Amino acid sequence: MNPQLDADLDRQQGSRSATAAVYLIATGAFALGMASYVTAGLIPMIQQAFDVQVAVAAQLVTAFTLAYGIGSPVFVAMLPAQRQRFGLLVALALFVIANVASALVDDFVSLMIWRAIAGVGAGVYLATGIAASAAVSAPELRGKAIALIMGGMASGTVLGVPVSLLLAERFGWQMALWLVAFLGFISWVGLVVKLPAIPAGPAIPFSRKLALLGDHKVLTILMVSLLAAVASLGMYTFMVPLMAAAEYGGVTNITPYLWVWGLGGVAGSFLVGPLVDRIKGPMLTFLILVTLSVSLFALPAAAAITPWLAKVPIAVWGAVGWALQVPQNNELIAARGHKGDGNLAVALNESALYLGSALGAAAGGFILLLQMPGWVLAVSAGAVSVIAALLQISRLIHGNVPVDPIVSREKNCA
Repeated sequence: MNPQLDADLDRQQGSRSATAAVYLIATGAFALGMASYVTAGLIPMIQQAFDVQVAVAAQLVTAFTLAYGIGSPVFVAMLPAQRQRFGLLVALALFVIANVASALVDDFVSLMIWRAIAGVGAGVYLATGIAASAAVSAPELRGKAIALIMGGMASGTVLGVPVSLLLAERFGWQMALWLVAFLGFISWVGLVVKLPAIPAGPAIPFSRKLALLGDHKVLTILMVSLLAAVASLGMYTFMVPLMAAAEYGGVTNITPYLWVWGLGGVAGSFLVGPLVDRIKGPMLTFLILVTLSVSLFALPAAAAITPWLAKVPIAVWGAVGWALQVPQNNELIAARGHKGDGNLAVALNESALYLGSALGAAAGGFILLLQMPGWVLAVSAGAVSVIAALLQISRLIHGNVPVDPIVSREKNCA
């Protein structure tokens, strides 16, 4: 036998297993994207099924997002470094079970509890899934792996949600959750077979993991994500009242514009992957933030000319808004992965996105309450994005760039 040939075959087999695992994690992320946004579309059906008010039914979304944003970092922090694979599989199994239970319950309180449990499972799964994909991929392919997962989640939101809502309208609201559970189960079975062992980082106690919050690099990245979410996701909440205003065409059917935004997000999530591996993360994030600002500033001007022209900045806004989290998560893993809490950093980043979305929605609602012109919404969102870009400049100027020790060692050896 040729030892070199055996070693090459082992590497090829390991590479194929890692690639398959990343695609399976992305499949689970697709189910996550559906679960995160489909509940809002199911509210009228759930309201009727359980005979509750709309405001009460809407709290299902709150239960999921709060559990996702607040609960998942706590559980990720409690996960031992040597049990990352186990934690990912348990989180996905919990997510699947919670969606099955949500489809089977016959009282509203139980449904609320299971949606919260699904939120925890989703948050832990995405954080550990991103970290796992980075760990099993070659350093030069890590950006593409993360982009594939974020693209899967974006696709679940843009493509999966409409399909699941169509099924719900025909077969009942439970069918949407059955579809989510089925896709999650397919991903889980595949990962049980294909997910290789995940290299364990250093074992550190829970108390020391809190030191993550004292890392200036991490805090800067999280603050940029928070501000970007305020601008992008917050403005998404108010696309309907903006485009419905008479001065912007009085659009009555907002669906095509939501599709343009979502398809732009899918494209941006996938296309940013190769750029992550070519452009330094902080610079790529800065360029994305600048593009986001320009697209938001241009939105009311384009809509004032003709609503159809508004689709251009909307598509760009969706693309860069979703793409941003690929370099952000990559930077967090580079900064903290070797310290054993990269998955916790990613979980905190997801929490920052949900908190930013909530803050953006609240700020936009206040602007509408003051009866300000519609353009103030887009310009205010663009201004927040500018602030995020300025914060990112401080990282570039002061060289506040995390160094990936794996990449560094390879460069030194070369």
